[in-house]
Amino acid sequence: MADTSDTRTPAQIEADIKRRREVLAETLDEIGVRVHPKTVVGDAKAKVVSNIDHTLGRAYVQVNRVVTDVRAQFVDDEGAPRLERIVPVALVVVGVVGLLAVGSRRRRL
Repeated sequence: MADTSDTRTPAQIEADIKRRREVLAETLDEIGVRVHPKTVVGDAKAKVVSNIDHTLGRAYVQVNRVVTDVRAQFVDDEGAPRLERIVPVALVVVGVVGLLAVGSRRRRL
């Protein structure tokens, strides 16, 4: 059954209706802004940029970790070079470059 014990005056009812209309208008405006194509595209762009930044940050951390590990192989804790590891690697690099140069020279002839 309907409640017929409303003790509000007509002016109070009108004021309540006016207030509810204003709240409804604000809600509709907010919905309109949220579903506007520019807002949707902007939100999507922001999400993509955030994901890219997160991925790049993780990649940077991984690369930094690898570089630190490799550096630790060729430099001691005090920062001095470890010649017992550098010299063999340098010889291998020189050998590979030499082989590439000889191979390149043979192809030209």
